[in-house]
Amino acid sequence: MTDPNPPGDPPRRLGLTGSIGAGKSTVAALLRARGLTVLDADAQARLVTEEPETLARIEATFPGTVRGGVLDRAALSAIAFAAPAQLAELNAIVHPRVRARMTALEQQAAQAGAQWTVQDIPLLFEGGLEASMDAVLVVDAPLELRVARVMERSQLAREEVLARDARQTPAAEKRQRADFVIENSGTVRDLETRVDAALEALGIFQRRV
Repeated sequence: MTDPNPPGDPPRRLGLTGSIGAGKSTVAALLRARGLTVLDADAQARLVTEEPETLARIEATFPGTVRGGVLDRAALSAIAFAAPAQLAELNAIVHPRVRARMTALEQQAAQAGAQWTVQDIPLLFEGGLEASMDAVLVVDAPLELRVARVMERSQLAREEVLARDARQTPAAEKRQRADFVIENSGTVRDLETRVDAALEALGIFQRRV
């Protein structure tokens, strides 16, 4: 591991992102296994959308998406992902609350002595959050492989997966803006090797021997 931050400094931030189906969650699990603190924006978003105040705002903006005090995620997705303006409205409700939760978790990690936190954020570039990161790690894989993965795990039609991918920053642009790119088109062993290489290149860990 690299030299620790000076006492009192906040942890450095490693932004982790990737296009739909790239395998970002798998990389996040490998980073946890290597002792890094991973803060999952998607997990925090799920918690945020269980809060009564958030649910009330979502229902007011997207009527019929909250039933019996529970968010109907399929109904919300069908509405919010139908148009960029509607998705922007949803993000304006959810994202500030998620960022507040992520900040609180980062503070907890600092108190526990973490030198780095991994900020696992699917829409890192779309939200303009890369500027707040000390380094950005992008996970990528060929488009057809990514589409096949999502279709298998989520039972979505190919057209829907492609539509969701098109609403994100293009994979090629993410690669250009990353400090390091992990290719995830091989075996899990291949992926582990590439994760270790990324951590070494970014000065976070030394490669395992």
